Amino acid sequence: MPEAQRQRTTAAPDLASRYAATRRLSEALVESLSEADATIQSMPDASPAKWHLAHTTWFFETFLLRDRLPDYRLFDGRWPFLFNSYYESEGDRLMRPRRGMLTRPTLREILDWRVHVDEAMRALLDDPAHASLIELGIAHEQQHQELLLTDIKHALFQNPLGPAMWDAREAGAQTGDAAPDWYEHPGGIALIGHGGESFAFDNEGPPHRVLLEPFALAGRLVTNGEWQAFIDDAGYRTASLWLSDGWDWVRREQIVAPLYWRDGEHFTHAGFQPRRSEAPVCHISYYEADAFASWAGARLPTEFEWEAIGLSHDPTGGNQIDEASPPLPTGSTGLFGDCWQFTRSAYLPYPRFAPAEGAVGEYNGKFMSGQWVLKGASCATVRGHSRASYRNFFYPQQRWQFTGLRLAKDL
Repeated sequence: MPEAQRQRTTAAPDLASRYAATRRLSEALVESLSEADATIQSMPDASPAKWHLAHTTWFFETFLLRDRLPDYRLFDGRWPFLFNSYYESEGDRLMRPRRGMLTRPTLREILDWRVHVDEAMRALLDDPAHASLIELGIAHEQQHQELLLTDIKHALFQNPLGPAMWDAREAGAQTGDAAPDWYEHPGGIALIGHGGESFAFDNEGPPHRVLLEPFALAGRLVTNGEWQAFIDDAGYRTASLWLSDGWDWVRREQIVAPLYWRDGEHFTHAGFQPRRSEAPVCHISYYEADAFASWAGARLPTEFEWEAIGLSHDPTGGNQIDEASPPLPTGSTGLFGDCWQFTRSAYLPYPRFAPAEGAVGEYNGKFMSGQWVLKGASCATVRGHSRASYRNFFYPQQRWQFTGLRLAKDL
């Protein structure tokens, strides 16, 4: 999930405590990792766990302490080259596929750097002049907490032993009011995008009007059991269900099931666990989601349809991260939690969108090409991070994130 910039924000009264809680959670997520676990990089799309810890610290040190605190001196002047991500205006950087080569600095040294930066940040946390940028930094670190979880899962999966990061937890279904089979919408003009003064990334706006035809959005996510039926019905071998690029991908990569599936099990942060048929399917690509929707006689929703329904749902509800524990889809009621949900909307700018000036505005406009919007939140999303207007985005073949689908149909 590439970093994105805010649209607008106001200072929250508990900014300092939210900053501290966010920083603590990042460190709690790696407590069970060895030095080798925290250093490994399993593919170019992923980053090592300790790199995530360092990059989020680099953000605060660079854009707040270096730029806004007089006389601050960098903890180590060599490290910005290592832990800058894509900020071209910040100069040269280590290329992403090489991050797993960073055996030094050690995890302990990075944790010491985090302490140093957190202590220095105290001078800025209570000053309203810095609140907007600190809000952005908190949201940025929350994005990387989810990435850390998905990246380390992919890395541990490469080990034939199927190592566990945490002990297994009970994966019961979420309680709450039963969802309807479908959420129906009559169509008409809808106002889409983030408005108001609360925090949002700039790609969530400006607000604009769209015309919706009558449609319905499924009341629940597609399940593992339904996906198994798709497999049993030769879904991965039926070319007519697939987009042309998707069919080429399936054959080239020899895809026969969602990522992490093995017989009746799936790989989790607690190692290989039995796969529950009633739990939401996850770790699928856009190509797979679209093929399944065709097989089911339905379609994927547009991002505007999803948002029109999502506005009436609690974005802090459902199965999301509250503490360092194994994320696992369980079957939430409501639209948020368990899995990010593919839409059939290309990730493009809204009308009148303009990226923010300066380095922190680099990460939206230049990524609006060839990717697809996902809505909602996942079981690895920090609770409170998402909202109906949130636009996650990935390339169509990517599936190491907790990605699933919710069907839609025309009325």
